[in-house]
Amino acid sequence: MSATITLPVWLFTLILLFAAVTLASHFLFPSVRWYLRRRAERVVARLNQRLERPIQPFKLARRSDMIQRLCYDPEVTRAIVEHAREYGVREDVAFEQARRYAREIVPSFSATAYYGVAIRLARIFSNALYRVRLGYQDEAALAAVDRDATVVFVMNHRSNMDYVLVTYLAANRSALSYAVGEWARVWPLSFLIKAMGAYFIRRKSRNALYRRVLARYVQMATQGGVAQALFPEGGLSLDGAIAPPRMGLLKYILEGADLSQRDVVFVPVALNYDRVLEDRILLAAGAAGTRRFRARISVVAGFAIRTFWRRLTGRFDGFGYAAVNFGPPVSLRAHPGLAADADALAAEVMQRIAAVVPALPVPVVAYVLGHHGPLTRLQIRQHVAQRMDGPDLPPLHLPGDDHSSAVESGISALLSRRIILERDGICSIAPDQRPALDFYANSVRHLF
Repeated sequence: MSATITLPVWLFTLILLFAAVTLASHFLFPSVRWYLRRRAERVVARLNQRLERPIQPFKLARRSDMIQRLCYDPEVTRAIVEHAREYGVREDVAFEQARRYAREIVPSFSATAYYGVAIRLARIFSNALYRVRLGYQDEAALAAVDRDATVVFVMNHRSNMDYVLVTYLAANRSALSYAVGEWARVWPLSFLIKAMGAYFIRRKSRNALYRRVLARYVQMATQGGVAQALFPEGGLSLDGAIAPPRMGLLKYILEGADLSQRDVVFVPVALNYDRVLEDRILLAAGAAGTRRFRARISVVAGFAIRTFWRRLTGRFDGFGYAAVNFGPPVSLRAHPGLAADADALAAEVMQRIAAVVPALPVPVVAYVLGHHGPLTRLQIRQHVAQRMDGPDLPPLHLPGDDHSSAVESGISALLSRRIILERDGICSIAPDQRPALDFYANSVRHLF
């Protein structure tokens, strides 16, 4: 036992390497993971004390466990067998494809990333670009929602800033789980978005196996009480108006709802902007009759650099107002007929969204000029005042107490972008700018 053994240096190095790997994998890594998980649990416990809706255990489950649970779900298993039979592949091959779909969809939520990074960045970014306003919200109705209910924030989709703005303004309510499209699958953005609890969806996929895996994840999240946020229009509005709803995710949520165990409550959320950052891109896509957004990275980077430089030099006054209104919620327990009719539910929710769309200076002035033709500034203010005092009409919620100043800011913003012109005291639409004016007017046209 005391004899000396001589080993080559390479073999001794290899033994040490294996020993180090074994120590790390069996002792060090589990200890670190245990420490980090305990710390994360304490962070979540503190957050849940101040959040209106606590973060549910489903959202905190380990990603690997959730992927396994999703892959071995009975409905997914049946879809795997059907896929293998339809495409003539082995079932293990179809299973691996389902696993790839699950890995693509399932997020890896981090409370630290969401509340320590994402919320702060969202607040800084939103306030750097806009004068942010949280307008109308039915506080009594929102406070009356069952604390254990699954809450789904249903929103109109004006801009990619919607994600940032609602994440910031709903920070005290709960951590939202978004469905995001293919645009967000670029590294490292994809890592951050998954850490925020968002899940990727292939909006145009017609693959039955993929749709079943996605449906079961959404249904599991619904049954687990996860607060969700979705855009029923299915994409950005190309003309500024609220588009008809697409039923995919909404149907999945209804199919996953077990009202005997947990209520599902839909909260209408309406957003609007004095300036949509992608307005020219959206108008070009609408004119081409396609949803292909031709935005070169160089153009986007150039716009960001110019805006940043103007802010550093004190020549940037922002892009006007950005506002969010929360409408009265819809409880499926209180409206059992809607729980059985996805089309009726979508119509009701979209109507409630439309009713609380924020009336901001630029959209209101754009509508008045587009509807009435060339006007003086005084005439524009008079038309807005008449609409605000009109009987049997929902009220306009212009920001601030001085609505004349709000109208003036709308006129100035449209003039600075050369969407309208002012000659001899008369404001009129600039040549070839009618589509841009209508883009903003359409967002509030239904309110008039």
